[in-house]
Amino acid sequence: MDAADIVASLLILGIVVVSLLSNVVVLICFLYNPEIRKQVPGLFILNLTFCNLLQSVSNMPLTLVGLVTSGHPGGIGFCQIVGFLDTFLTTNAMLSMAALSIDRWVAVVFPLSYHSRIRHRDAVMVLGYTWIHSMCFSAVAICRSWLGYNHLYASCTLCSVRTKAAGKQFIVFTVALHCLTFLLTLIVMCVTYLKVLKVARSHCKRIDVITMQTLVLLVDIHPSVRQKCLEEQKRRRQRATKKISTFIGTFVVCFTPYVITRIVELFSPGPINPHWGVFSKCLAYSKAASDPFVYSLLRHQYRKTYSLLANKVLKRSPLNSSSFRLESKARTTTVTPAQPSASNHQLTNQSANEDKRV
Repeated sequence: MDAADIVASLLILGIVVVSLLSNVVVLICFLYNPEIRKQVPGLFILNLTFCNLLQSVSNMPLTLVGLVTSGHPGGIGFCQIVGFLDTFLTTNAMLSMAALSIDRWVAVVFPLSYHSRIRHRDAVMVLGYTWIHSMCFSAVAICRSWLGYNHLYASCTLCSVRTKAAGKQFIVFTVALHCLTFLLTLIVMCVTYLKVLKVARSHCKRIDVITMQTLVLLVDIHPSVRQKCLEEQKRRRQRATKKISTFIGTFVVCFTPYVITRIVELFSPGPINPHWGVFSKCLAYSKAASDPFVYSLLRHQYRKTYSLLANKVLKRSPLNSSSFRLESKARTTTVTPAQPSASNHQLTNQSANEDKRV
Protein backbone atom coordinates (compact mmCIF):
# COMPACT_ATOMS: atom_id res chain seq x y z
CA MET A 1 0.00 0.00 0.00
CA ASP A 2 1.24 3.45 -0.88
CA ALA A 3 0.39 6.67 0.92
CA ALA A 4 -2.67 7.36 -1.24
CA ASP A 5 -4.14 3.93 -0.49
CA ILE A 6 -3.56 4.44 3.24
CA VAL A 7 -5.34 7.80 3.15
CA ALA A 8 -8.21 6.28 1.15
CA SER A 9 -8.48 3.38 3.61
CA LEU A 10 -8.65 5.74 6.58
CA LEU A 11 -11.22 7.86 4.74
CA ILE A 12 -13.45 4.86 4.04
CA LEU A 13 -13.08 3.65 7.61
CA GLY A 14 -14.20 7.05 8.90
CA ILE A 15 -17.13 7.10 6.46
CA VAL A 16 -18.23 3.64 7.62
CA VAL A 17 -18.16 4.63 11.30
CA VAL A 18 -20.02 7.93 10.79
CA SER A 19 -22.53 6.36 8.42
CA LEU A 20 -23.35 3.49 10.76
CA LEU A 21 -23.72 5.65 13.86
CA SER A 22 -25.73 8.45 12.25
CA ASN A 23 -28.08 6.17 10.31
CA VAL A 24 -28.68 3.99 13.37
CA VAL A 25 -29.64 7.12 15.33
CA VAL A 26 -32.11 8.08 12.58
CA LEU A 27 -33.59 4.58 12.65
CA ILE A 28 -33.94 4.67 16.44
CA CYS A 29 -35.65 8.07 16.28
CA PHE A 30 -38.07 6.77 13.68
CA LEU A 31 -38.96 3.73 15.80
CA TYR A 32 -39.19 5.69 19.04
CA ASN A 33 -41.18 8.76 17.96
CA PRO A 34 -44.74 8.00 16.73
CA GLU A 35 -45.07 11.51 15.28
CA ILE A 36 -42.18 10.87 12.89
CA ARG A 37 -43.73 7.57 11.83
CA LYS A 38 -47.03 9.30 11.02
CA GLN A 39 -45.38 11.77 8.65
CA VAL A 40 -45.12 10.86 4.97
CA PRO A 41 -41.50 12.09 4.60
CA GLY A 42 -40.57 9.67 7.38
CA LEU A 43 -41.18 6.75 4.99
CA PHE A 44 -38.81 8.19 2.40
CA ILE A 45 -36.20 8.90 5.08
CA LEU A 46 -36.63 5.35 6.41
CA ASN A 47 -36.00 3.91 2.94
CA LEU A 48 -32.96 6.16 2.48
CA THR A 49 -31.65 5.12 5.90
CA PHE A 50 -32.13 1.45 5.02
CA CYS A 51 -30.10 1.86 1.82
CA ASN A 52 -27.33 3.74 3.62
CA LEU A 53 -27.08 1.19 6.43
CA LEU A 54 -26.97 -1.78 4.08
CA GLN A 55 -24.32 -0.10 1.97
CA SER A 56 -22.29 0.66 5.09
CA VAL A 57 -22.14 -3.02 6.08
CA SER A 58 -21.72 -4.54 2.61
CA ASN A 59 -20.03 -2.40 -0.04
CA MET A 60 -17.89 -0.06 2.04
CA PRO A 61 -16.11 -2.76 4.11
CA LEU A 62 -15.31 -4.77 0.97
CA THR A 63 -13.84 -1.68 -0.69
CA LEU A 64 -11.71 -1.21 2.42
CA VAL A 65 -10.59 -4.85 2.20
CA GLY A 66 -9.79 -4.41 -1.48
CA LEU A 67 -7.58 -1.43 -0.73
CA VAL A 68 -5.76 -3.13 2.14
CA THR A 69 -5.16 -6.43 0.36
CA SER A 70 -4.78 -4.88 -3.13
CA GLY A 71 -6.75 -7.79 -4.51
CA HIS A 72 -10.10 -9.41 -5.11
CA PRO A 73 -12.18 -9.70 -1.89
CA GLY A 74 -13.99 -13.05 -1.98
CA GLY A 75 -15.05 -15.21 -4.89
CA ILE A 76 -16.60 -14.18 -8.19
CA GLY A 77 -20.13 -15.13 -7.15
CA PHE A 78 -19.86 -13.27 -3.86
CA CYS A 79 -18.50 -10.20 -5.62
CA GLN A 80 -21.39 -10.26 -8.09
CA ILE A 81 -23.89 -10.25 -5.22
CA VAL A 82 -22.12 -7.28 -3.64
CA GLY A 83 -22.08 -5.54 -7.02
CA PHE A 84 -25.80 -6.18 -7.31
CA LEU A 85 -26.31 -4.50 -3.92
CA ASP A 86 -24.08 -1.59 -4.95
CA THR A 87 -26.17 -0.84 -8.04
CA PHE A 88 -29.49 -1.43 -6.28
CA LEU A 89 -28.76 0.59 -3.15
CA THR A 90 -27.19 3.56 -4.93
CA THR A 91 -30.08 3.79 -7.40
CA ASN A 92 -32.67 3.40 -4.67
CA ALA A 93 -31.04 6.06 -2.49
CA MET A 94 -30.96 8.58 -5.35
CA LEU A 95 -34.62 8.05 -6.18
CA SER A 96 -35.51 8.41 -2.49
CA MET A 97 -33.86 11.86 -2.51
CA ALA A 98 -35.95 12.79 -5.54
CA ALA A 99 -39.09 11.62 -3.72
CA LEU A 100 -38.17 13.75 -0.69
CA SER A 101 -37.72 16.83 -2.88
CA ILE A 102 -41.14 16.30 -4.49
CA ASP A 103 -42.73 15.87 -1.06
CA ARG A 104 -41.25 19.15 0.20
CA TRP A 105 -42.29 20.95 -2.97
CA VAL A 106 -45.92 19.86 -2.47
CA ALA A 107 -45.74 20.78 1.25
CA VAL A 108 -44.55 24.34 0.51
CA VAL A 109 -46.40 25.13 -2.71
CA PHE A 110 -49.70 23.46 -1.72
CA PRO A 111 -49.70 23.62 2.10
CA LEU A 112 -53.50 23.52 2.52
CA SER A 113 -54.03 20.47 0.30
CA TYR A 114 -50.80 18.67 1.20
CA HIS A 115 -52.42 15.92 3.26
CA SER A 116 -54.89 15.15 0.49
CA ARG A 117 -52.21 15.15 -2.22
CA ILE A 118 -49.51 13.16 -0.40
CA ARG A 119 -50.80 10.26 1.69
CA HIS A 120 -49.12 7.18 3.11
CA ARG A 121 -50.61 5.12 0.29
CA ASP A 122 -49.04 7.44 -2.28
CA ALA A 123 -45.70 7.28 -0.50
CA VAL A 124 -45.80 3.47 -0.52
CA MET A 125 -46.52 3.51 -4.26
CA VAL A 126 -43.57 5.84 -4.88
CA LEU A 127 -41.30 3.62 -2.81
CA GLY A 128 -42.56 0.61 -4.76
CA TYR A 129 -41.51 2.33 -7.97
CA THR A 130 -38.04 3.12 -6.59
CA TRP A 131 -37.56 -0.54 -5.66
CA ILE A 132 -38.77 -1.82 -9.04
CA HIS A 133 -36.65 0.74 -10.90
CA SER A 134 -33.54 -0.19 -8.93
CA MET A 135 -34.21 -3.92 -9.11
CA CYS A 136 -34.59 -3.88 -12.90
CA PHE A 137 -31.19 -2.29 -13.55
CA SER A 138 -29.48 -4.50 -10.97
CA ALA A 139 -31.11 -7.65 -12.35
CA VAL A 140 -30.05 -6.84 -15.92
CA ALA A 141 -26.48 -6.22 -14.78
CA ILE A 142 -26.19 -9.51 -12.89
CA CYS A 143 -27.94 -11.54 -15.61
CA ARG A 144 -25.54 -10.22 -18.26
CA SER A 145 -22.53 -10.78 -15.98
CA TRP A 146 -21.70 -7.09 -16.00
CA LEU A 147 -20.79 -7.14 -12.31
CA GLY A 148 -17.41 -7.92 -10.83
CA TYR A 149 -14.38 -6.51 -9.09
CA ASN A 150 -13.35 -3.22 -10.69
CA HIS A 151 -9.74 -2.35 -9.80
CA LEU A 152 -10.29 1.29 -10.75
CA TYR A 153 -12.70 1.72 -7.81
CA ALA A 154 -11.34 -1.14 -5.67
CA SER A 155 -14.91 -2.40 -5.26
CA CYS A 156 -17.41 -4.92 -6.56
CA THR A 157 -19.54 -2.97 -9.01
CA LEU A 158 -20.19 -2.60 -12.75
CA CYS A 159 -17.06 -3.82 -14.43
CA SER A 160 -16.26 -2.86 -18.03
CA VAL A 161 -13.15 -5.07 -18.09
CA ARG A 162 -15.35 -8.16 -18.01
CA THR A 163 -17.67 -6.80 -20.69
CA LYS A 164 -15.46 -5.97 -23.66
CA ALA A 165 -17.38 -8.55 -25.68
CA ALA A 166 -20.65 -6.80 -24.86
CA GLY A 167 -19.44 -3.57 -26.45
CA LYS A 168 -22.27 -1.19 -27.25
CA GLN A 169 -24.77 -3.02 -25.05
CA PHE A 170 -22.81 -2.30 -21.90
CA ILE A 171 -22.24 1.31 -22.95
CA VAL A 172 -25.96 1.84 -23.57
CA PHE A 173 -26.81 0.18 -20.26
CA THR A 174 -24.36 2.29 -18.25
CA VAL A 175 -25.42 5.57 -19.86
CA ALA A 176 -29.10 4.71 -19.38
CA LEU A 177 -28.48 3.77 -15.74
CA HIS A 178 -26.86 7.09 -14.88
CA CYS A 179 -29.31 9.16 -16.95
CA LEU A 180 -32.36 7.55 -15.33
CA THR A 181 -30.93 7.72 -11.81
CA PHE A 182 -28.35 10.45 -11.27
CA LEU A 183 -29.46 12.87 -14.00
CA LEU A 184 -33.17 12.31 -13.37
CA THR A 185 -32.76 12.84 -9.63
CA LEU A 186 -30.64 15.97 -10.17
CA ILE A 187 -33.24 17.50 -12.50
CA VAL A 188 -36.11 16.72 -10.12
CA MET A 189 -34.21 18.15 -7.14
CA CYS A 190 -33.23 21.33 -8.95
CA VAL A 191 -36.74 22.00 -10.28
CA THR A 192 -38.58 21.26 -7.02
CA TYR A 193 -36.15 22.89 -4.60
CA LEU A 194 -35.83 26.04 -6.71
CA LYS A 195 -39.62 26.34 -6.68
CA VAL A 196 -39.56 25.81 -2.92
CA LEU A 197 -36.94 28.55 -2.59
CA LYS A 198 -39.03 30.92 -4.70
CA VAL A 199 -42.11 30.38 -2.53
CA ALA A 200 -40.08 30.63 0.69
CA ARG A 201 -38.60 33.97 -0.40
CA SER A 202 -42.04 35.34 -1.24
CA HIS A 203 -43.24 34.33 2.23
CA CYS A 204 -40.22 36.00 3.80
CA LYS A 205 -40.96 39.21 1.88
CA ARG A 206 -44.52 39.28 3.21
CA ILE A 207 -43.29 38.75 6.76
CA ASP A 208 -40.67 41.49 6.29
CA VAL A 209 -43.38 43.92 5.14
CA ILE A 210 -45.44 43.17 8.26
CA THR A 211 -42.35 43.58 10.43
CA MET A 212 -41.45 46.95 8.93
CA GLN A 213 -45.03 48.18 9.29
CA THR A 214 -44.98 47.15 12.94
CA LEU A 215 -41.68 48.94 13.53
CA VAL A 216 -43.04 52.10 11.94
CA LEU A 217 -46.15 52.06 14.14
CA LEU A 218 -44.16 51.38 17.31
CA VAL A 219 -42.29 54.67 17.44
CA ASP A 220 -41.12 54.25 21.03
CA ILE A 221 -39.75 50.77 20.48
CA HIS A 222 -36.43 50.03 22.15
CA PRO A 223 -33.46 50.22 19.70
CA SER A 224 -32.27 46.74 20.70
CA VAL A 225 -35.64 45.22 19.79
CA ARG A 226 -35.65 47.06 16.46
CA GLN A 227 -32.15 45.79 15.68
CA LYS A 228 -33.15 42.26 16.66
CA CYS A 229 -36.09 42.35 14.25
CA LEU A 230 -33.89 43.54 11.40
CA GLU A 231 -31.32 40.82 12.10
CA GLU A 232 -34.09 38.21 12.17
CA GLN A 233 -35.21 39.38 8.73
CA LYS A 234 -31.71 38.84 7.37
CA ARG A 235 -31.39 35.39 8.95
CA ARG A 236 -34.80 34.38 7.62
CA ARG A 237 -33.82 35.28 4.06
CA GLN A 238 -30.60 33.29 4.31
CA ARG A 239 -31.99 30.23 6.08
CA ALA A 240 -34.03 28.85 3.17
CA THR A 241 -31.18 29.44 0.70
CA LYS A 242 -28.72 27.54 2.90
CA LYS A 243 -31.06 24.56 3.23
CA ILE A 244 -31.72 24.30 -0.51
CA SER A 245 -28.01 24.71 -1.27
CA THR A 246 -27.21 21.90 1.16
CA PHE A 247 -29.72 19.51 -0.39
CA ILE A 248 -28.53 20.04 -3.95
CA GLY A 249 -24.87 20.73 -3.15
CA THR A 250 -24.20 17.52 -1.22
CA PHE A 251 -25.81 15.46 -3.98
CA VAL A 252 -23.72 17.11 -6.70
CA VAL A 253 -20.44 17.02 -4.80
CA CYS A 254 -20.76 13.39 -3.73
CA PHE A 255 -22.09 11.75 -6.90
CA THR A 256 -20.95 13.89 -9.83
CA PRO A 257 -17.23 12.87 -9.80
CA TYR A 258 -18.14 9.18 -9.66
CA VAL A 259 -20.72 9.39 -12.47
CA ILE A 260 -18.43 11.44 -14.71
CA THR A 261 -15.60 8.96 -14.11
CA ARG A 262 -17.97 6.14 -15.05
CA ILE A 263 -18.89 7.82 -18.33
CA VAL A 264 -15.29 8.77 -19.16
CA GLU A 265 -14.23 5.19 -18.46
CA LEU A 266 -16.50 3.99 -21.28
CA PHE A 267 -15.02 6.24 -23.95
CA SER A 268 -11.49 6.98 -22.73
CA PRO A 269 -8.78 5.34 -24.88
CA GLY A 270 -6.30 5.34 -22.02
CA PRO A 271 -6.44 4.15 -18.42
CA ILE A 272 -7.77 6.37 -15.63
CA ASN A 273 -5.68 7.03 -12.54
CA PRO A 274 -6.81 4.44 -9.95
CA HIS A 275 -6.29 6.92 -7.11
CA TRP A 276 -8.88 9.18 -8.70
CA GLY A 277 -11.26 6.24 -9.17
CA VAL A 278 -11.02 5.28 -5.50
CA PHE A 279 -11.43 8.91 -4.44
CA SER A 280 -14.59 9.31 -6.54
CA LYS A 281 -15.97 6.13 -4.99
CA CYS A 282 -15.21 7.48 -1.51
CA LEU A 283 -17.13 10.64 -2.36
CA ALA A 284 -20.10 8.54 -3.41
CA TYR A 285 -19.88 6.60 -0.14
CA SER A 286 -19.73 9.84 1.84
CA LYS A 287 -23.31 10.64 0.79
CA ALA A 288 -24.48 7.80 3.04
CA ALA A 289 -22.73 9.48 5.97
CA SER A 290 -24.05 12.98 5.21
CA ASP A 291 -27.68 12.07 4.48
CA PRO A 292 -28.70 11.64 8.15
CA PHE A 293 -27.49 15.17 8.95
CA VAL A 294 -28.88 16.75 5.78
CA TYR A 295 -32.36 15.23 5.98
CA SER A 296 -32.93 14.25 9.61
CA LEU A 297 -30.65 14.81 12.57
CA LEU A 298 -30.38 18.59 12.27
CA ARG A 299 -34.15 19.04 12.19
CA HIS A 300 -35.95 20.06 15.38
CA GLN A 301 -38.10 16.94 15.70
CA TYR A 302 -35.18 14.54 15.45
CA ARG A 303 -32.99 16.65 17.74
CA LYS A 304 -35.71 16.65 20.37
CA THR A 305 -36.15 12.87 20.03
CA TYR A 306 -32.51 11.87 20.37
CA SER A 307 -32.04 14.39 23.19
CA LEU A 308 -34.82 12.68 25.12
CA LEU A 309 -33.30 9.28 24.36
CA ALA A 310 -29.87 10.48 25.51
CA ASN A 311 -31.39 11.78 28.74
CA LYS A 312 -33.03 8.43 29.35
CA VAL A 313 -29.87 6.48 28.62
CA LEU A 314 -27.81 8.72 30.89
CA LYS A 315 -30.61 8.66 33.49
CA ARG A 316 -30.96 12.41 33.40
CA SER A 317 -34.14 14.41 33.44
CA PRO A 318 -34.74 17.51 31.31
CA LEU A 319 -34.44 20.97 32.81
CA ASN A 320 -36.86 21.37 35.68
CA SER A 321 -39.74 23.80 35.52
CA SER A 322 -38.27 26.16 38.13
CA SER A 323 -35.13 26.88 36.09
CA PHE A 324 -37.25 27.35 32.99
CA ARG A 325 -39.41 29.88 34.84
CA LEU A 326 -36.35 31.80 36.01
CA GLU A 327 -35.04 32.01 32.44
CA SER A 328 -38.43 33.14 31.12
CA LYS A 329 -38.68 35.83 33.82
CA ALA A 330 -35.19 37.08 32.99
CA ARG A 331 -36.11 37.33 29.32
CA THR A 332 -39.35 39.20 29.99
CA THR A 333 -37.63 41.74 32.24
CA THR A 334 -35.03 42.59 29.61
CA VAL A 335 -37.58 43.20 26.83
CA THR A 336 -39.64 46.41 27.06
CA PRO A 337 -42.34 47.25 26.30
CA ALA A 338 -44.42 44.03 26.39
CA GLN A 339 -46.44 44.76 23.28
CA PRO A 340 -43.49 44.89 20.83
CA SER A 341 -42.14 41.69 22.34
CA ALA A 342 -45.43 39.92 21.64
CA SER A 343 -45.52 41.12 18.05
CA ASN A 344 -41.94 40.08 17.53
CA HIS A 345 -42.77 36.67 19.01
CA GLN A 346 -45.62 36.21 16.53
CA LEU A 347 -43.37 37.07 13.61
CA THR A 348 -40.77 34.59 14.86
CA ASN A 349 -43.41 31.86 15.06
CA GLN A 350 -44.49 32.61 11.49
CA SER A 351 -40.92 32.33 10.22
CA ALA A 352 -40.42 29.11 12.18
CA ASN A 353 -43.47 27.57 10.50
CA GLU A 354 -42.11 28.53 7.08
CA ASP A 355 -38.73 26.96 7.89
CA LYS A 356 -40.37 23.68 8.94
CA ARG A 357 -42.07 23.45 5.55
CA VAL A 358 -38.78 24.03 3.72
